[in-house]
Amino acid sequence: MSPPALLVADDHPLFRAAVVQVIRGRFGAFEVLEASSASSLSAALAAHPGIELVLLDLTMPGTHGFSALLHVRGAYPQLPVVVISSNDHPRIIRRAQQFGASGFISKAAAADAITAVIEAVLEGDTVFPSMAAELSQEDAELAARLAQLTPHQFKTLLYLADGLLNKQIAQEMGVTEHTVKVHVTAILKKLGCHSRTQVAVLVRNLEADGGMPTDDSALP
Repeated sequence: MSPPALLVADDHPLFRAAVVQVIRGRFGAFEVLEASSASSLSAALAAHPGIELVLLDLTMPGTHGFSALLHVRGAYPQLPVVVISSNDHPRIIRRAQQFGASGFISKAAAADAITAVIEAVLEGDTVFPSMAAELSQEDAELAARLAQLTPHQFKTLLYLADGLLNKQIAQEMGVTEHTVKVHVTAILKKLGCHSRTQVAVLVRNLEADGGMPTDDSALP
């Protein structure tokens, strides 16, 4: 049986090392794992079934804003994810909540605040700062549509958004081109899209600042 573990996914080495040190000092019973990209995040989750919480940055290589959060929530629905970000705008926090996060931590938070959120989420709570931004029906609908995708379809979706051709996607995923075509057909159908361009636009809506007002005065 795999030991219980916490996974810190952030592409900034110094910040990641600082968070890892804080976690090891407070959660000695847990193994602390690290990831610095979407691919290493997926690899860590697949290799360590004992992971009990993911601390997730939104801007790692291979991600499109909230895409990593949605991918983890879709592939591991019982695994809590706490978003940790330098962007603590109320709209960002609200989107993280609507896309399935169990908590949000600002990168400006003190060590005690970080561990307090982790402890609460491990106990089954959700922890978010007070927010002025309203729930978005558009985000709720987008999350529901994306939740229909299988993990392989979601990965294909991100490659589509990056402009890769079916042959290139097949090489990246280690599958046949026919399998990719099947995935693409299913993606278009499930998302109600008629072209790859529409898919790319939809994925752009996952960017962390997607649909965010330009100033706080625009908030409800």
